Amino acid sequence: MTIEKVKQEGGFFFPPGGILIWMVIIVEIITFAAGLTAFSVQRRSNIELFQKSAQMLNQGFALANTIILITGGYFMAMAISRLRQDDNRASSAWTLAAVFTGIAFLMLKGFEYYQKLEHGIGLEYNQFFNFYWLLTGFHYLHVLLGTMILLVMYFKIKKRIYNKNNLLDVETSAAFWHMCDLIWLLLFAVLYLIK
Repeated sequence: MTIEKVKQEGGFFFPPGGILIWMVIIVEIITFAAGLTAFSVQRRSNIELFQKSAQMLNQGFALANTIILITGGYFMAMAISRLRQDDNRASSAWTLAAVFTGIAFLMLKGFEYYQKLEHGIGLEYNQFFNFYWLLTGFHYLHVLLGTMILLVMYFKIKKRIYNKNNLLDVETSAAFWHMCDLIWLLLFAVLYLIK
């Protein structure tokens, strides 16, 4: 079987987006998992502080951001689907919709950060918020990068630089975007829901 045939049929070395992005995704997930594990270990040694601090978080904002990112993931899946059907117009529209979900997430999270800082809750506030700022801040940077990448994809899809025969970069961008969704779901569960 030729390499081109394996690419067409899929396989371990040619998943959507290519093997390199999946290596990056695995490293990122391991990194966040290590941070969340350290958070959980520290939480066990100071449960009361962590519980009181968790109550200072805005669960409404976190839930809204969860819905926003999951919706953005759906939009990007639709963009890939339409591009595979050689419908660049619909694909670019779905990609732009995903960009707007990224912007919405960044704005809402930025407002949440602003509120925390207004109340003097920064990185050094306590051990819980040290983890909160590092973990959510690192994720924020990922969403910012992902949003910028999707914006580039939008313009290139619209100009038909990408199409059904040339969509690896778009699949790679979508895989990165879905990673942002997955990591947020982990952060949401551990930081906002576990009391």
